[in-house]
Amino acid sequence: MLTLRELNRALLARQLLLERRKLGVQQAVERICAIQAQWPQSPYIGLWARLAGFRKEQLTHALEQHRVVKTQLFRITLHITSARDYPYFFAFWGPAARDRTSGVSKEKLEELTRRVRAVAIERPVTQAEVEELAADEMHGMRWRTRTLTPLVHLPPGGTWSHYGRAHLRAMEAVLGVELPSPEDGAERLVRSYLAAFGPATQEDILRFAGVRVGDIRPGVERVELRRFRDERGRVLLDVPRAPLPDGDTPAPVRFLPKWDSSLLAYAPPERTRILPEEFRRTVIAKNGDVLPTVLVDGFVAAAWDVGTKRDLTIKPLRRLTRQERAAVDEEGERVVEFFRS
Repeated sequence: MLTLRELNRALLARQLLLERRKLGVQQAVERICAIQAQWPQSPYIGLWARLAGFRKEQLTHALEQHRVVKTQLFRITLHITSARDYPYFFAFWGPAARDRTSGVSKEKLEELTRRVRAVAIERPVTQAEVEELAADEMHGMRWRTRTLTPLVHLPPGGTWSHYGRAHLRAMEAVLGVELPSPEDGAERLVRSYLAAFGPATQEDILRFAGVRVGDIRPGVERVELRRFRDERGRVLLDVPRAPLPDGDTPAPVRFLPKWDSSLLAYAPPERTRILPEEFRRTVIAKNGDVLPTVLVDGFVAAAWDVGTKRDLTIKPLRRLTRQERAAVDEEGERVVEFFRS
């Protein structure tokens, strides 16, 4: 049986939040599975919080060299993943999400997939062009065109200050690889997710990826698993030899960006391992927006923002001791310095 604090420390250790590590960008992204990237600065801040001496140009160069890629992925949201993981992740997630498009036959979806892929292999396309190619035949469900085929955002898309229209290219043209089997993809996802966020329930994996039980079953069956229970008696799955630190392990103050996956990788109420329930509605809005947060003793204790003038605002969600506030202010100075660099 694992306590809440033991699960918290396991998450922090696997998300590189107990101590900053000296890792390359691609290796770090693989360790933490995937980084949500709706807000351009989020992946940069997320890596800064986790890596020793991280500089913005490291992620920018990794995107330019296609060692990591920005794409539509889990839950049809923007993520940055390793180029080595992405084909597997899409092979598992893409068909599962695509084939759930209501009112469109599987044969028609496959035809639309071939149509979009053929154009995106030949040249870069915009999301608007993809929608024009397929949305009408998907009964106007324009956002679901993002599930048809793996498309990579081309730099400067995904970089620190890019808010313009993204240009997309077929994964096959950018990475020079084909999709593996859905079964191989499910295995990679289950292994990667648990190494980054475990121990966790099967429902947590489903919520993270936005899929159904049958979609991940091949992965769960293929991966060697160990099992625990939490304080509520639920079965938790994990991969062998993944870190399980003591619940009393010291945890430094860390500033997390908007939509950090550490807060969103679990099905409620399991998010309490890092986000206390009394703060959930403040941090996660009804429209899905997620505030930048501050971890104190491993749990969300404040929200933060850096304005256009690079002035830091901290909003405590609970009373901070004098020592905690000093540590928050000290780390806050570092995050402002990172924004200005």
